[in-house]
Amino acid sequence: MAQSAALAAAAPTEVPAAKPAAGSSSGSVRLDAAAIAAKFTELGASPKGLTAAEAAERQAKYGPNAIVAHEDSRWEKLVGYFWGPIPWMIEAAALLSLIRQDWPDFIVVMGLLIYNAIVGFWQDSKAASALAALKKGLALKARVLRDNKWMTVDTAALVPGDVVSVAGGETLPADLLLIEGKYLSVDQAALTGESLPVSKAVGDSGYSGSIVRQGTMTALVTATGNATFFGRTAKLVASAGAKSHAEKAVIQMGDFLIILSAALALVLVVAQVHRDIIADGHWEWQHAGAIVQIVLVLLVASVPVATPAVMSVTMALGALALSKQQAIVSRLSAIEELAGVDVLCSDKTGTLTLNQLTLQTPIPWGSAKPDDLILGAALASQRQSDDAIDKAVIAAVKDPKVLDGYKSVDFTPFDPVSKKTVASVTGPDGKTVHFAKGAPQAIAAQCGLSEADAKGYFDAVETLARSGTRALGVARSDDGKTWTLLGLLPMLDPPRPDAAETIAKAKALGVSVKMVTGDDVAIGGEISRQLGLGDHLLVASDVFGQDSGPEHIAIDAARAVEVADGFGRVFPEHKFQIVKALQERGHIVAMTGDGVNDAPALKQADCGVAVSGATDAARSAAALILTAPGLSTIINAIMEARAIFERITSYIYYRIAMTLNIMLVVVLVYLVYDFMPLTAIMIVVMALLDDIPIMTIAYDNVKVQDSPVRWNMHRILSFSTIMGIMALVQSFGIVMLGMFWMKSPELMARLPMDLSHIQTMLFLQLCAGGHLLFFVSRVQGTLFRPPYPSLPVLAAVMGTQIFAIFMCAFGWFMPALPWLLIGVVWAYCLVWTLVMDLVKVIYFRFVNARERRMSLIDASIGPVVPG
Repeated sequence: MAQSAALAAAAPTEVPAAKPAAGSSSGSVRLDAAAIAAKFTELGASPKGLTAAEAAERQAKYGPNAIVAHEDSRWEKLVGYFWGPIPWMIEAAALLSLIRQDWPDFIVVMGLLIYNAIVGFWQDSKAASALAALKKGLALKARVLRDNKWMTVDTAALVPGDVVSVAGGETLPADLLLIEGKYLSVDQAALTGESLPVSKAVGDSGYSGSIVRQGTMTALVTATGNATFFGRTAKLVASAGAKSHAEKAVIQMGDFLIILSAALALVLVVAQVHRDIIADGHWEWQHAGAIVQIVLVLLVASVPVATPAVMSVTMALGALALSKQQAIVSRLSAIEELAGVDVLCSDKTGTLTLNQLTLQTPIPWGSAKPDDLILGAALASQRQSDDAIDKAVIAAVKDPKVLDGYKSVDFTPFDPVSKKTVASVTGPDGKTVHFAKGAPQAIAAQCGLSEADAKGYFDAVETLARSGTRALGVARSDDGKTWTLLGLLPMLDPPRPDAAETIAKAKALGVSVKMVTGDDVAIGGEISRQLGLGDHLLVASDVFGQDSGPEHIAIDAARAVEVADGFGRVFPEHKFQIVKALQERGHIVAMTGDGVNDAPALKQADCGVAVSGATDAARSAAALILTAPGLSTIINAIMEARAIFERITSYIYYRIAMTLNIMLVVVLVYLVYDFMPLTAIMIVVMALLDDIPIMTIAYDNVKVQDSPVRWNMHRILSFSTIMGIMALVQSFGIVMLGMFWMKSPELMARLPMDLSHIQTMLFLQLCAGGHLLFFVSRVQGTLFRPPYPSLPVLAAVMGTQIFAIFMCAFGWFMPALPWLLIGVVWAYCLVWTLVMDLVKVIYFRFVNARERRMSLIDASIGPVVPG
């Protein structure tokens, strides 16, 4: 791709040089010989390189040439799983058990706490190991001049002041100053976003991580490790990132349950103290133990002990499913975020396009024919070159064997001064002929076009530029002095074959796709038009202005970003600002990227997506890593994520409702009948019986929504509260039935029962009613219509219920319950399930109708577009 500058000069539509970044940019000033000598002096180096001793001393001073990022230790990460609303509630229950020396409760509660931590820690460790393996595969070598000898060392061993050699196909091992050689063609798209390589000469700087496409030069290492442009980007990456919506939802749920349990605990304590002091007229220390026991039971009842584990397992299994679709999840919360994404910001080159230049219909000049034009350009190319332009031109030759009839005499490669390549060849007739190709203005100057011819020629170049097509000029000479213009070769990086279909699917799923490219809006706009993205592309610098920063985005800029179809001339900091602006407007944003310059935006995005072939920095910052090219994998991932979200949401409905049910029935029964309806161990065992089978929800059948889904805490808490109150009435009813039975001489004569049997009945009712409540809450429509529960869910629930029945029948951990009462409890639960299903259907019809009315009102108002 040495000839990229030829295209860059083709029209004013090319991306400008990247913004200087502390003197390390493609836009930096080229140094002269004196300035280069001064740089050597500044670094205490010489063109003969460093000695081994000097290199070792500098290695100790500057550290390894590697990006060192601060990461929490494994122990710090593990401790983090014991911090938060739900862990606090579990820990408080364990502490009260310890104070009372209630060892069975303490062991069970602590076991659940540790289990939740292990599951989360294990999943994060797997993701970290996968990323570490990716990094390991990117280890590089460098050729360095040490002790006046050339040798190959690990890139990490380089230090400032080293003299290195870089050549085509290699990666620049550090930030460099080029000091000797003809030229380098450097692809620094991963760093600056420029879609075409940049030509560099002596006195130019090079970025660590850039790829050399052509040429060989000697360079001075000016910066290594975190001091490089690559490393400085890490600072912005470190400041990026936001708490996931799932984390916020769990915190809200935990806060809700903590406040409710605290209020109920206060009610119970007041009631117990009133009974002890006011009613009985005396107080003893053992009464304090009774109060602690009451609070312990309520606290255990209020803790959704298995919630973290169920969510982790569900998302982990979802991550496994995504990996089979060539999407690697590096952060589990990305699954939930992806389900709610309503804006996808996508790179153009390589994601929406093939990143392969292809020749369009030639525009011959004068008497030249299209085939003459293509043949001339092919002869001015190197057949074994990796340059994208050379490959595109040679591939356009109808009969490659024609090229075999010409013998190369001389070849002048592209350089940034002449902006062209020139070849001298001997044809089949034995005559030597010369061909040149390059930037249109360079070829025009070589041919000495008249004013009239030049106007028509450059009008054609401008027309191509407006349609997003780059142009390559081609000329011929018989004597090497007088040149004849053969014409123009339009070149285009075409859209991926599946891109338009993928974008249409994204729109059908309610996801708006915005193009983000380093190219000019004319080039991006043409691709955008072809893909159906729209033609409202904005120049990023015009939107944000010179004074705009990541922490200060004007409301007008945010609104402009929201309504735009895409952005051109995008610099690294613009991508970060685009994501922030959309987030400030309330959108959940996915951002694709593949380079170091994309890393801050990838981390800041709700779901950063590293596309196929991404750099290590992009992969590390992203939450989702694609191993297949294009966007189609993202659409599949969105579908899978929405299915996972539906499963988790249905579990949250059920879990909050059941937690409310257990808490309220404990308080209500204690206040009304003055006895504790459940023991702490009963509650923990019941939670295990309810939640462990529900982990199979990861395999459940669900209806995938055709629009982005978000955590609607108002709906979750309102519906869960309604179901919780219905379940409370159901549970209190079974206690009332038991109390009625105990007061009926006839029933007691047939089947004696005491308060401990009522505890067992309530235990069974909560186990059976809990899973039946899950079947009610897992769909918005009636439970008698699809999607029906999957076979794993049904098998797990049936197995659990059989086990719970045997526990009650044979008196494991509780008084045995006669089979007759077991049948009564189950019949009672089934009848209540039908009632709750009816209430659920009415609730969702009302809520959905109200939300549709609100969305129609919002649509009629329309978005606010800045003038």
